[in-house]
Amino acid sequence: MRQVHALGVDLKDGMHARGANSAVRRLRRLLAVDGVILADLDGPVVSHGKKPNSEEVDSLLGQVFEYGGGARGDLPNGTAVYVSPLAVADELSGALVAVGDPVEADVDAAASLVSDYLDHAALRRVRSRIAAADLRTLRAQISPHFVHNSLAVISALVHTDPDRARHLLSDFADYLRYGFSEKGDYATVSDELEAVQTYLELQRARFHDRLDITVRMAPEVLPVAIPFLVVQPIVENAVRHGLERKEGRGHVSVSGFGEGPLCVIEIEDDGIGMHPDLARSLLAGTGPEPRSVGLANVDQRLRAVYGPEYGLVIETALGEGTKVTVRVPRFTRGVVAQ
Repeated sequence: MRQVHALGVDLKDGMHARGANSAVRRLRRLLAVDGVILADLDGPVVSHGKKPNSEEVDSLLGQVFEYGGGARGDLPNGTAVYVSPLAVADELSGALVAVGDPVEADVDAAASLVSDYLDHAALRRVRSRIAAADLRTLRAQISPHFVHNSLAVISALVHTDPDRARHLLSDFADYLRYGFSEKGDYATVSDELEAVQTYLELQRARFHDRLDITVRMAPEVLPVAIPFLVVQPIVENAVRHGLERKEGRGHVSVSGFGEGPLCVIEIEDDGIGMHPDLARSLLAGTGPEPRSVGLANVDQRLRAVYGPEYGLVIETALGEGTKVTVRVPRFTRGVVAQ
């Protein structure tokens, strides 16, 4: 079982990555053969041990790719070769070649295992591309409503409170710098928290200080890497759609803590709330625009990076405020802040 698990680690980035060299060595030991080759539809990619000449391999690969199923052949010196197909997403994608008296059933079982690992690698690549595309979309939708209102507040304070105007202008520049940062697809919870605090300070000025803010973040989750711009769009939704239409003072809280292997972040407001059906439509991306863009985008990126069980959870009711919860693994392979 240890060898099988290690094979999965070797192939986590596919057969064209560096780990494939370890994978063929491991496969050769598992199958107890003289040589192993991993091939894609264009031909051999990586090998270890005894390797037949290219014409012999190409002939057997051609049979597998044209007719499906395995193909067995004998080299001029009498050495047996068996080729078993590899499938990714139920489509033929390559083959596993075993050289030197291979047991066909064992090679087929190994090929099935390799196919599963390559399938997982392809899924991770697709998820990564989806997450990156959704992040580019979100960056392109930095709220013009917020930009306009922030500049209007700063402009109004230039003459009445120039010191605060300078401070807010610096906050505004920091907010834009973070929002359009090209440093990577992931940030630490600490980085996200700093951006959120900057955003909330700008909003507090616009609300003429009738916005109360509470931020509580346990130290153990501050270095956790999460997808870039996950927290801020949720906070923006709380302010714009939960508190702007509420009379009197409003409160928004952002808290984070560890829950076993998970990092939990909660964003809660005491605003006007919404009907649960509306919350479901927002996550589905079918809610009223542009309100649904931010929440649906964050939900989709979380699911793309961590899996379908890690989407947003919204608790809300009309007149009862809204609480949005993010739960993600504290450690995930490939999720690293830069």
